[in-house]
Amino acid sequence: MKKILFLFLITVTILTFNSCETEQPWQPLFNGENLDNWDKYLGTPLRGFDSLAQLASVENVFSVIEENGEKIIQISGEVNGSLATRESFSDYHLQLVFKWGETVYTTRNSGLLYHSFGDFGAAIGTWMVNIECQLKHENLGDTYLMNNTYCETAVGEEDGRFIFTKDGEVKKFGKEFNGAGIKKAVDAENPLGEWNTVELYSVGGTTVHVVNGQVTMVNNNTGKVENGEVIPLTGGKIQLQSEGGDMFVKSIQVKPIKEIPKEFLK
Repeated sequence: MKKILFLFLITVTILTFNSCETEQPWQPLFNGENLDNWDKYLGTPLRGFDSLAQLASVENVFSVIEENGEKIIQISGEVNGSLATRESFSDYHLQLVFKWGETVYTTRNSGLLYHSFGDFGAAIGTWMVNIECQLKHENLGDTYLMNNTYCETAVGEEDGRFIFTKDGEVKKFGKEFNGAGIKKAVDAENPLGEWNTVELYSVGGTTVHVVNGQVTMVNNNTGKVENGEVIPLTGGKIQLQSEGGDMFVKSIQVKPIKEIPKEFLK
C-alpha cells in the first residue's frame, strides 16, 4: 500500500512539474504606471506636419493616462516615433490590447514591430529594422517587411496583391523578392473605438498574427538578407509605432512558449 501511495505521489509531482513547465506566466511589458522600462524615439515628421514634429517631445507623444479608473498608454501619433522594449524576445506569445482614438493627423496608422534590431532611424528614418504586424485601420494583421527583412508565406493573388492563403503557393517576400507587403487573410478588426486583441506567436522562424481570435497571417523562415544570403531572424525587440493617429494601449504582455498551437497552422 505504501509503495502504491509513493508511486501515486511521484506521478502527481511529475504531472504538476510538467504543467508548470508548459504553462508559463505572462510578463507584463506595461507596468500599469509609467513607461520607464521602455525606450522612446522620435523620428521623421508626418507629411505636411513639420511644425508638429518640431514641437513634439517623447513625453507628450508617449504617455500614460487614466480612463475609467484604469491607467493606459496613449500614443499621440503626431510624429513618427517608436516605443521600444529594452529586452529582446524569442519563442514567445505576445498579446496586445489596443484601440484607436478620435484624433487623426494623416491616417490611423501604427504597427506591432517584432524581431527588431539595430539602431533607431535605420528603417524609414524612424524605426529599428523589423518585421511588422500591421495595426493600421482596415489593414490590421497584414505583414510588412522593413529594410532587408524576409519571410516565406503561402499566398493567393487578387488585384495584383498577395493575400495570405493557407493552401496557397509559398512565395519569398522582401524588397528583393515579391515585395515587402502581404495582405491579411480575413478582416477581423473591431469597429473604431472598440478594443482589439492582437496576438503574435513566434517560435523559431515561424510567426502567426491573430486578430480578435482569427488567424490573419502565418509567416515562415523569417530572416534578413545580407549579401544575397538569407540569414535566420528568430527574435528581437518589440516596437510600437506613433504614425499618424491617436491610439491607446490597455495592455501588452508576453510569455515564453515552445510551440505554436497546431490549430493556427492547419
